[in-house]
Amino acid sequence: MKKTAIILGATGLTGNIVLQKLINDERYSNIKLFSRTKIEGLPAKVSQFIGNILNLEQFKADFTADEVYCCIGTTSKKTPDKSVYKQIDYGIPVTAANLSKVNNIPTFLVISAMGADIKSSVFYNKTKGEMEHDVLQQNIKRTYILRPSLISGQRNEYRFFEKLGLIIFKIIEPLFIGKLNQYKIIDAESIANAMINLSNKTSAYQAIISSNDIKQIAKSN
Repeated sequence: MKKTAIILGATGLTGNIVLQKLINDERYSNIKLFSRTKIEGLPAKVSQFIGNILNLEQFKADFTADEVYCCIGTTSKKTPDKSVYKQIDYGIPVTAANLSKVNNIPTFLVISAMGADIKSSVFYNKTKGEMEHDVLQQNIKRTYILRPSLISGQRNEYRFFEKLGLIIFKIIEPLFIGKLNQYKIIDAESIANAMINLSNKTSAYQAIISSNDIKQIAKSN
């Protein structure tokens, strides 16, 4: 039986890769996108629900699927207001997890970040940690929280400091051995592949997945 998937963040780097892969994946007959802007030129198997996703509850009746891929994320440069930042990086994933629980969606995948820690004094890390905690509180049958390191890939927008960080990391990466190996750059396609591979596992499982493990899962069938 073919499946339905929901993608949040399909206009972003990793979310768009997930979208393209699911379009070409015969296991999926329907893909639902929830976003602020419409993506043109998509095939009939893709349904788009356009609106303010900070108020995701408005889509409750349509928020039905077999799997949810939550690829939402912003930056401090794009969203300098911390309250709005938290509405995006914490509010959207947690609301999506809640809707998944209410609508009996058995699989929920969300991209977090290395360093996520509910007790952190760093706003970004604390926000991600709180998100992870409250997503897991929903007790969805299969919950996968991915913690990638610095993500590489071709974005539609130019992020100067991220680009600079990637250049620096590529120079010093040969020094990342042993425990430092987990800090190596990970490409967005690996994250997308890992999410899809995880979503097609049948066992009930809840896990927080490190960047190194994401790379290994991306290679599995």
